[in-house]
Amino acid sequence: MATATRDDRIELRATKEEKRLLAAAAAHERLDVTSFIMRSVLPVARDVVDRAERIVLSERDTSRVLDLLEDPPKPTKALRAAARRRARM
Repeated sequence: MATATRDDRIELRATKEEKRLLAAAAAHERLDVTSFIMRSVLPVARDVVDRAERIVLSERDTSRVLDLLEDPPKPTKALRAAARRRARM
């Protein structure tokens, strides 16, 4: 399995104690500090992005959306006017 090379840099500011702690933890895991940080932070970052980009609907709302997709309401005057304005752009 091919691994991507890490070419980009991220700069972090840390206190001496924070740096010492990260280095000690990485050493206990037999990792370099970069690998230790990336292994610890990337799963959290993926979860944050996933939660921010996903919409979770209740069962009632899911049913409503599916019903509207199957049988959409007729467009209102305001919607038709907006579509005409958009088409002119």
